[in-house]
Amino acid sequence: MHKLDRYDLKILRILAEDGRITKSALAKAINLSVTPAWERVRKLESAGLIQGYRAQIDWAALFRSQRVLVEITLARHTAQDMRRFEQRLNEAPEVGFCYATGGGVDYIAMIRARDIDHYQRFIDQLLLEDLGIERYFTYIVTKTIKADTSGAPAELDD
Repeated sequence: MHKLDRYDLKILRILAEDGRITKSALAKAINLSVTPAWERVRKLESAGLIQGYRAQIDWAALFRSQRVLVEITLARHTAQDMRRFEQRLNEAPEVGFCYATGGGVDYIAMIRARDIDHYQRFIDQLLLEDLGIERYFTYIVTKTIKADTSGAPAELDD
């Protein structure tokens, strides 16, 4: 991939906010004609910088659920132990996100559960599977203050 210029960066920011924007509206927003603008989008897709287009669903409005943040520390930090744990969480539909972190804990995950009992049964199952969890701390989400899923960094702002 060539070095990104201001047009490419603007395309990424716009698509992060509105993946359904029309070709002509995108071209107008970046001050290019439709064909060159769309060619840039295709190059960004081919380079893997645009990984997909998806709908942002408000699952909480659709289903009653509880979000739980959990900090997880593993007993051992071998590549095999970490890979096994990460694979298991990656496959679990309850896991909304999971980040490996530096510092005091190894992972921070967000679990979507029907209720607290469902969450605890999920954690108990992970413990029974002997994934090497040494300890975990649970935090119940009581209110969403900000949930920006576009992921566009501040550097892309004009």
